[in-house]
Amino acid sequence: MTDTRARLLDGALRTLRDRGIAGASARSIATAAGVNQALVFYHFGSVDQLLTEACAHAARERVQLYSDQFDAVTSLSELVELGVRIHKHEGAEGNILVLAQMLAGAQSEPKLAPSALAALTMWIERIEVVLERVLLRSPLREFVDVPGMARALSAAFLGLGLYDGIDHDGADRALASVTRLDVLIEVIDDLGPAAQALLRTRLRRAPPTA
Repeated sequence: MTDTRARLLDGALRTLRDRGIAGASARSIATAAGVNQALVFYHFGSVDQLLTEACAHAARERVQLYSDQFDAVTSLSELVELGVRIHKHEGAEGNILVLAQMLAGAQSEPKLAPSALAALTMWIERIEVVLERVLLRSPLREFVDVPGMARALSAAFLGLGLYDGIDHDGADRALASVTRLDVLIEVIDDLGPAAQALLRTRLRRAPPTA
């Protein structure tokens, strides 16, 4: 990657953090990158393409940053704890806002939707791998839609990142309630064979979700 392309990608990300999707113009991005705005079109063809590549670049970089920590997770409670740490760190760095702005932009500019989804999917797929591993021996495994849960967790943490901007205390409270899932998860995992068998029976009798 050339230095100019790297500067433009960084400039696009900083513009999304500081000015939002509405303020992400060729001029504002070039100013943030410290280059001539004509270079946006020379290297990327359009502002939308630059934003698309910047979003993908950021997602790959951020997911890779936590790769070893994802690999070290051995239980659902550890995954929740890691999610909380990632949420706090990425929120403080402004990276949640980048993806949120791309998702917001996709509502009025559908051509941005594939790139926003692709970036979010990088997180979803990483979480899905961990869920498959940690639920392998759990009594809950046969009742959990792993791909669905991975998407729910990703959407929840992204939503909390946005909520934090308007109600910090409320977001902290919501995040704390998520961490309390640790207790329930540990209780279920620690049940003896008879209790786990009873739990499975009860869950099988429960009406299916729509």
